[in-house]
Amino acid sequence: MSVELSASEALGLWHRVSLLQVKQDQRDLTQRQMAILLHIYLVPPPHTVRGLAATLGVTKAVITRALDTMGDMGLVDRVRDDIDRRNVVIKRTVGGALYLEKLGDLIIEQGRLLGN
Repeated sequence: MSVELSASEALGLWHRVSLLQVKQDQRDLTQRQMAILLHIYLVPPPHTVRGLAATLGVTKAVITRALDTMGDMGLVDRVRDDIDRRNVVIKRTVGGALYLEKLGDLIIEQGRLLGN
């Protein structure tokens, strides 16, 4: 399915979704945190701190700080890799999946309203 929006309509949709998300959910993710979270949930695992840093073009420390925050929110979890104990593997959580499902539903709802 393809949806065609003008730049103004796309930004308006993003604006409405962002405002509603802030009002409805106490968790306030930065753009970087959201990019990391979406990558973890939309790209097949495994995900490592090193891999995420390379994908986003940032340092491992930047990823670690973002994961600390998202871990405190219950959106992701980290475990040591059983094969290579130096690596930390990022795991999805039920809380993170529900958060993104609600966000997806919100985007769909606001997108439908845009079409009316």
